[in-house]
Formats: sequence, C-alpha cells, structure tokens
Amino acid sequence: MRVLMLSKACIVGIYQPKLEAIARRDVDLTVLVPPSWRDERGVQRLERAHTDGYQLREIPIRFNGNFHLHHYPTLGRAIHRFQPQIVHIDEEPYNLATWQALRHARRLGAKALFFSWQNILHAYPPPFSWGERWTLRSVDYALAGSDAAADVLRRKGYAGPLATIPQFGTSPELFQPAAMQRERPFTIGYIGRIVPEKGLNVLLRAAAQLDGDWRLRLVGGGGDRANAKALARSLGIGKKAAFIGQLPSTDLPSEYHKLDALVLPSLTRANWKEQFGRVLVEAMASGVPVIGSDSGAIPGIIGAAGLIAPEGDVAALARALGDLRDQPALRSALIEKGRARFLAHFTQERIAEATVAVYRELIS
Repeated sequence: MRVLMLSKACIVGIYQPKLEAIARRDVDLTVLVPPSWRDERGVQRLERAHTDGYQLREIPIRFNGNFHLHHYPTLGRAIHRFQPQIVHIDEEPYNLATWQALRHARRLGAKALFFSWQNILHAYPPPFSWGERWTLRSVDYALAGSDAAADVLRRKGYAGPLATIPQFGTSPELFQPAAMQRERPFTIGYIGRIVPEKGLNVLLRAAAQLDGDWRLRLVGGGGDRANAKALARSLGIGKKAAFIGQLPSTDLPSEYHKLDALVLPSLTRANWKEQFGRVLVEAMASGVPVIGSDSGAIPGIIGAAGLIAPEGDVAALARALGDLRDQPALRSALIEKGRARFLAHFTQERIAEATVAVYRELIS
C-alpha cells in the first residue's frame, strides 16, 4: 500500500525507527517533514538518523513555530505526485496543516487519518472550531495518543473509527541499560521542556530536602530556564544542579546512562495536563528507575514499574527520591520492571504494527 505521512515530529531522529518499522510491513512510505521546527526550546532541525526503506523528504513550511497556523505551500503538488492510497496526517484536527492535507486527500480520493494528543476538552474559537468540526466529519479514521485523548474526540462528536496508539515508541536497540554502573553521587535527571507546567520548581525543592551527596542533571531548553536556575541558587543547591541545555535527540541514549533516577514532576493546568511523557519510557528502556507525578497520562505509563508522587507535593517527591537512593533492592526491582514494561508496551515495532493494522483496515 502507498502511504504518505505529513509529520513535523518526524524531524527528530530517535522517532524515525518507527518509520523504518512501518516500511518493513509492505508499506510504500513517503514522509514529508519541514526542514526545522521552532518552539519555546529553540529550533529543532531535521535529523536524518534512521531512513532505511522509506523516503524522508523536506517540504517548505510557512508560519514555522505557529502550532495552529503552520502549513505547507507545496503540499498539494507532493500529494498528487505520490498518488497515495492513505494520507496519514500527524497533526491535531484543529490545525491548518491538517485541513490542508485532508482537503488534498479528499480531492485525490485517498483515505485520510489524523493523530491527536489533546486530552482536555477545549472549545477553540473560529475559525479553528469550524475546521475541527469539518475534520471530525470528513476524516476516515482517527488515532489518539491516550484513552483520555480518545474520550475528548468522542465528546467533540467524532463518530468514526478510532484507535488508541501512542504517536511513537522507543527503540530497544537505541535505548538499553548501561553495560556497567559507574561510581558517582546519586544523580537525579530531568529531560524535557523547562517550562512552569513541567514542575521543575517541585523537583528542585524536593532535591533540596535530601541530605548527603547527590546531583541533578536538567536537560532541555525553555522559557523558565532562568527562573529555575535562580531557584536552585536560592535553595542553596546551585552547585549540585547542572543545566545542560537542549541536546540532539541522538545524544539522549547515552544521557540516560548518567542518571540513577529520572523524574517527570508535571503539574496539571487549566489548558494542559501531561499527555504521555515519553522520557519515562526512554528511561525505563535504559535501565533508569522513574518517578512521576500523577498528572494526566503519567500513572498509566509507569504502572507498577516506578514511583508516583502527587503532583506539587514536594515532601512526597523528596521521600520517593530518598527511597530510591537508599534502597538498592527497590532500585534494582524497578529497573527490571521498567525494562519489561517498555518491551511489553512501548517499542517502535509494537507501535508500527498497530499503525499498519489501521492502514490495512482503511484499505479493506
């Protein structure tokens, strides 16, 4: 079958093994991506890291960085040139890029599906609400990243076929436990956007309650970086907290080997709650115990393979960190459970197989 995918997310190299896995399942796959994507962390440029078996092609983008209004001026020509049977729109239903791709798929007579992470029921103003309603009426299939996102689509009136499949898995070949553990102070990690809703202030305050020798590694960029560094200094832990900055995705597998715990202390907001938390999956794959808040999808991702602290609860997070540091048996058990949970649910192969099953359903 011939599938054309439009995905700004696929500029990230560690996401691309899913595309190779899709192509191995008798799919003639072309993936269109912008040369870069701009957000609060900075500019993410296209990483051509895993490109066997399919075509990864750049396409010009307008309004780069504008989540709702970005679109692709040459998309129509690209779709009609490839003549796909299926157009996989890796975008939310309220975005201009989705409407654009769906319109061209309809004109060609191709089947079309979109992907959604939106796990909070939110009413958008016109014209986004109009475009969203048209998409929900016109598309052939919907993919939701979580059960909560699927529920939002149904509550908005989507009545068509729907599957809950995370957008990307993680590669067990790229993310593996370290061959040997090095002697170091207990090292707590955070990887992701440095913005208020990710709860870095909670993590910093919890770490400050720990005694003994420990370190923090905070990897990522974002608008709250200066505030987080100032808070670390005010708590007296500035010298223990290393702010690493944004890293290429291909550097992340080795970054997890520098950690003894990975924390995702997300905080629910009126317009956002944690949609997945893929760093948890990458950490579990890498043999790193995880601690998460109970925001959004986090408890469902971790299951019994890590520790959960109520969001915003500094004392509870400090206790969880202390337990991991001081109880080697607990740490070893969570390492084993985490790797097993990752292999059972979150590999790129599993995500690819579920995605191709949707393609086959559409064609049949």
